[in-house]
Amino acid sequence: MNRQALQLKLDAYERLMRLDKPIGILLLLWPTLWALLIAGRGQPSLVIVLIFVTGTVLMRSAGCVLNDMADRNYDGLVERTRHRPLATQEVTVKEAGLLALSLCLTAFLLVCFLNRQTILLSVAALFLAATYPLTKRFLAIPQAYLGVAFGFGIPMAFAAINDYVPPLAWLLLLANVFWAVAYDTAYAMVDREDDLKIGIRSSALFFGRYDVLAIMLCFAAMLGILVYIGLFMRFGVFYYAGLLVALLLMVNQFLLIKKRLKADCFKAFLRNSWIGAAITLGLWLDYLFAHQLPLV
Repeated sequence: MNRQALQLKLDAYERLMRLDKPIGILLLLWPTLWALLIAGRGQPSLVIVLIFVTGTVLMRSAGCVLNDMADRNYDGLVERTRHRPLATQEVTVKEAGLLALSLCLTAFLLVCFLNRQTILLSVAALFLAATYPLTKRFLAIPQAYLGVAFGFGIPMAFAAINDYVPPLAWLLLLANVFWAVAYDTAYAMVDREDDLKIGIRSSALFFGRYDVLAIMLCFAAMLGILVYIGLFMRFGVFYYAGLLVALLLMVNQFLLIKKRLKADCFKAFLRNSWIGAAITLGLWLDYLFAHQLPLV
């Protein structure tokens, strides 16, 4: 393989892993950082943080490859996905499978530096990532399953730092499920007609004309859980300031999606990273300047 061909192949791999579109990495990373901050009482081990950040990039990349392998016969029929490397045959199924395996093994090697419970939870995380693409064939709201898969770094973070998973971790995971249903419904609104045509299920199709209302209710549920966590943990003004910024960003998304224009719905989806960033910053600042907090 000459240099030009190698460059083209590497570029195809990059697009297959969506490294050119980091929004997915960020949506995975923010809730993991919430968990690391809470479990580490504001000072999680730098080594553990680096392991989780690197693992997030690896597993999101692997999840994208597995998703495209499962959808390779559909992506060419959808306007937004028809240029993906498997759909255009720039990458073979065998190459994609080897790439996904390499990413998963590398992520697992990183987890092996952590404790036994975290290793066991990583197996469940891999199962969720590998099976999510299949849920679009039979689950009415596959976005809820995505929320569990995207948020499974939460119980893993608590296990890695404290060697156990408290009820608070599962409550934080539930908040992430509501968030994922909200932002991925906006994403699914872009593909609604194509998904209906090819028989793929999505929350946008399930909610129908109540899609915008469902998104805002999911945002409200997410914020309600985070407020409860704040009260339980006795967080202060910085934490709630972060939630207030998140609320304002959610209102901005409502203004974007209410007309259901594809470009605006996709723009709203992308802006969810700012919601995660606002909550993370508020949580970190609260730990940085706050009083002593209860154990979880």
